Amino acid sequence: MSSPPAVSDTPPTPPGDAQVFPPTLREVMLRPQWLLMLGLCLVVAGVFAWLGQWQLDRAIDSDPPPPGQTEQVRPLADVVEPGQYLAEPLVGQRVETVGAWIPGDFVVVSSRFNDGEEGYWVTGQLRIADAAQPTSLAVAIGWAASRDDADAAAAELQRAAETGASDPVTLTGRLISDEGPGLPPRGAAATEMPRMSPAALLSVWHDTEGLDVYRPYLAAVDPSAAGETHLVAISSPAPAELAPVNWLNVFYAIEWAVFAGFAFYLWYRLARDAWEKEVEALEDAAAS
Repeated sequence: MSSPPAVSDTPPTPPGDAQVFPPTLREVMLRPQWLLMLGLCLVVAGVFAWLGQWQLDRAIDSDPPPPGQTEQVRPLADVVEPGQYLAEPLVGQRVETVGAWIPGDFVVVSSRFNDGEEGYWVTGQLRIADAAQPTSLAVAIGWAASRDDADAAAAELQRAAETGASDPVTLTGRLISDEGPGLPPRGAAATEMPRMSPAALLSVWHDTEGLDVYRPYLAAVDPSAAGETHLVAISSPAPAELAPVNWLNVFYAIEWAVFAGFAFYLWYRLARDAWEKEVEALEDAAAS
């Protein structure tokens, strides 16, 4: 006599309720939307890598100027042209030029320091000789300790320019970049100039119709060459030699490399978050 079949206590799994396994992180990353996101991150990282390479190229000077280049006196026309900005390696370059002073354009500039002592510069408009068209250069002629001394020196230069005693003059000095115009100090006259700016001087110069002007100015080495002996020579030591490596640009290049790496990390983090949410949702559904 056969025994009855055994009855299981576990109910059979209904059709359609097969166990669902959660996807792996790799499977999520290989889905089309995340592959598309990866492609976008590759483009962004490529741009960041190019910017980093550009900064690195600017950081390393493969052809630095030879030591002492700024101390070799060169003709002004060989260093910079009118209207051009002065390249950084040429700041402080000693140059020589010939020209004539324009009467009425000897302007005093304040807040000038000479070996730590505050004073004034007497400046003038030098009309360059043998130029193809009228061309002028702003010249810082010399330094004075007081405003009265500076005004007296400017008056002497004015009288010499009017009589032609200082025409022509040969000047040697250092080329310095425009400091940019500035507002006069509180309580000072509205016409006072506290910064050496050829652009600002041009606004008060005479005979400027159709005039070309050099952007940098010349700090004269010897004020007596201008016909004035009561001014002190402007203290302008040789500029420091430029380092072949610009560490600030190197730091920027490293920053761009970090940004490129962060683009990939962002893609990984977003894909992982989506995977974790999907697994959590499946676990919640199985628990309920």
